Amino acid sequence: MSTLSLRIPDDLDKQLEEEASRENKSRSELVRYAVADYLTRKEKERFLGDFVAEARAGYANTELRQDAQAIADDFLPVENEALDTPTDGKWWK
Repeated sequence: MSTLSLRIPDDLDKQLEEEASRENKSRSELVRYAVADYLTRKEKERFLGDFVAEARAGYANTELRQDAQAIADDFLPVENEALDTPTDGKWWK
């Protein structure tokens, strides 16, 4: 495992120490968790940003948008059949 040294303001260090004490964990554990959480959130943000950019690019493409609408239209009757319920109000036969 690598070692990292960092400087933090005294008030943040005090908060970290207090939280570590409450959680019965070391300050290093809390910092590792915080860094891992931050990196995971940033990765998700990038993924969602890429996803949105791709969706916008696809939506801007008229031919692609028409193809997607045609596929959705083809499946609409199948989806609606799954929602049909018996007329007597029972879900079973």
